[in-house]
Amino acid sequence: MARTVVELIDICKTYDTGAAAYEALHKINLKIEEGEFLAIIGPSGSGKSTLMHILGCLDTATSGIMKLEGRDISKMSANELATIRNKRIGFVFQTFNLLPRFNILQNVELPMVYGNVSPFERKRRAMDVLKMVGLDDRWNHLPQELSGGQRQRAAIARALIMKPAMLFADEPTGNLDTKTGAQIMQLFKELNDAGHTIILVTHDREIAAQTKRQVEIRDGRIREV
Repeated sequence: MARTVVELIDICKTYDTGAAAYEALHKINLKIEEGEFLAIIGPSGSGKSTLMHILGCLDTATSGIMKLEGRDISKMSANELATIRNKRIGFVFQTFNLLPRFNILQNVELPMVYGNVSPFERKRRAMDVLKMVGLDDRWNHLPQELSGGQRQRAAIARALIMKPAMLFADEPTGNLDTKTGAQIMQLFKELNDAGHTIILVTHDREIAAQTKRQVEIRDGRIREV
């Protein structure tokens, strides 16, 4: 049987706007197994970003339980959650979020710097992952010297470098043309075929349809598509 990577049990998230409380998520129950390629879809304001932030340990729920690899992380401290984000979760964003003054190798190495990995091991692992995404011949280039698709490949390499339990991709093709976006989606499929657990957040149903499972969120509630 597949191992459960993350499980949400009755997760609620409420924001206090001052005048009134706003419930962004209502009793979310979701289980994601190892090796899944899952899309979370929904329009703006549906709660999908809030859900991703909680799944990615970027935010905490108001109530409910979240288990990551069997550990209840619902009451963990900010420092404990930061360690989990560094070591167990990889993030890929629409805007790439690469540091402009660092070359591609240095950008990919960055999570390992925070993870206290030795310089020799950092370079070895970074070059291996850059080769995996087809950028080993661009390691000494700055981000602005690469195309949008190459920058997203570099961001994917950085997200993979700590061998995370799950990889989040937030609108990863949003800043790319159709052809380049298709190439990035093909890379995600290849990574999933290699065993990586991938959670893709998007409003684009055509992109979501390329994953193996889709969950739709509307008004803070989810349903399987």
